[in-house]
Amino acid sequence: MKKALFIDRDGTILVEPKTDFQVDSFEKFAFIPKSISNMARIFRELDYEFVMVTNQDGLGTDSYPEDTFWPYQNKMLEILESEGIRFDEILIDRSFEHEGLETRKPGIGLMKRYLAGEYDLANSYVIGDRLTDVKLAQNLGAKAIYIGDTAAEGAALSTDNWDDIYTFLTQTNGRTASVRRSTSETDISIELNLDGTGKMDIHTGLGFFDHMLEQVAKHARVDLYIQVKGDLHIDEHHTIEDTGLALGEAFLQALGDKRGISRYGFFLLPMDDVLAQVAIDFSGRPWTVWEGEFRREKVGDMPTEMFFHFFKSFSDTSKANLNVQVKGQNEHHKIEAIFKAFARAVRMAVQRDLQDNSIPSTKGIL
Repeated sequence: MKKALFIDRDGTILVEPKTDFQVDSFEKFAFIPKSISNMARIFRELDYEFVMVTNQDGLGTDSYPEDTFWPYQNKMLEILESEGIRFDEILIDRSFEHEGLETRKPGIGLMKRYLAGEYDLANSYVIGDRLTDVKLAQNLGAKAIYIGDTAAEGAALSTDNWDDIYTFLTQTNGRTASVRRSTSETDISIELNLDGTGKMDIHTGLGFFDHMLEQVAKHARVDLYIQVKGDLHIDEHHTIEDTGLALGEAFLQALGDKRGISRYGFFLLPMDDVLAQVAIDFSGRPWTVWEGEFRREKVGDMPTEMFFHFFKSFSDTSKANLNVQVKGQNEHHKIEAIFKAFARAVRMAVQRDLQDNSIPSTKGIL
């Protein structure tokens, strides 16, 4: 589904004159500080359509003639387009406030097409400098970013700085995934949020496997929901393998184009008698190196031969390089240390650099 930023004009992009609230001369024509540079970054780096939504009181009447509006509107659009910023739609209400028309913000009379189901309004934003913009967001079922020097009740963000808007949208730009893998051997549902807090609900039918996957959610600080129905009456192989494949697919989906991530993660983790080392690179190329041996056939209800196979499956579908090494005596400690080190390495690799939202590769693609 599409996402949109519904952006006000005066007081949000252009400085709003305090006298008559009309930008009708070049003496009154000025951009809000940092609006152009940050809108350009948002347009270039994030997946939002831009829609301008503005009330222009009495436009086309004697109080606000057309020829005192369009030269400055067109110049603004020309400047923004020179920086790569384009609006998919420009919605202008010309009515006066006392008329109470549904087309005037916070009414949504001009915006009905965005309610037809094509847009993910819950993850779209209205950006504006008035409380009517916050109310518009509520009427749309979207979220609000309020530009002002005080906090606005109901706004997801209140700020007077466009830098903050860029950072906020970068941080909250939907790094989630939903994967359903259904075969004659397994039926798996996974929900993943890379920017979570470690919430989990995991049921694979294998108690020890659940315990290990819980380590991933906890120590990677991702929200992870996993439900598996597998052919455990045959053996554990398909359940573990297919869960690894589905989890890797979820990470690939949630990371998107990998813009702004650290990309590399590595962690050295001690656990009693054990030392585990895991390094990961979300490089777009799957490869697995495994240096670890287990003397028992099973740990809990999980075959030790499947430890490598799980991580290999994850590497294949997440398209990541994965290097795992472990030494120690206690078999339970060894595999738990690997899962915890893996989680910490993942946490480092998917972390965002808020100062650099580029793709971490000289190729320009991962």
